[in-house]
Amino acid sequence: MSQPGSAAAWTLKGEESRVKELIRTNDPVFISYLKHRLREEGIEPFELDSHTSIVEGSLGILPRRIMVADEELDSARKILDDAKGSEIPERE
Repeated sequence: MSQPGSAAAWTLKGEESRVKELIRTNDPVFISYLKHRLREEGIEPFELDSHTSIVEGSLGILPRRIMVADEELDSARKILDDAKGSEIPERE
C-alpha cells in the first residue's frame, strides 16, 4: 500500500506527469472543498479510488486519495494545511 507522498505517474494529453499523494480520506465533503481550493490556485487534483469507494457501498471503509503533480506538492500541502485549519473545531 502506498504512503502519502509516494510517487505515481499518469499520462495527460500525451505527456507523462509524476504525481504524489496529497491526502487519503473518507470525508467526501472535505475532498470536494479541497479540490475546489486546489483548482482556485491553479493546481489540478487527480482523485483516485472514488469508484471503488462507491462500489463498496459508501461504508467509509476505502478512503479516496487526492494526487497532485510532483512539482506542485509543496504548494498543495500549504493549501491542505489551510483547508484543515478552516474546519470548525468540535465542542467539548
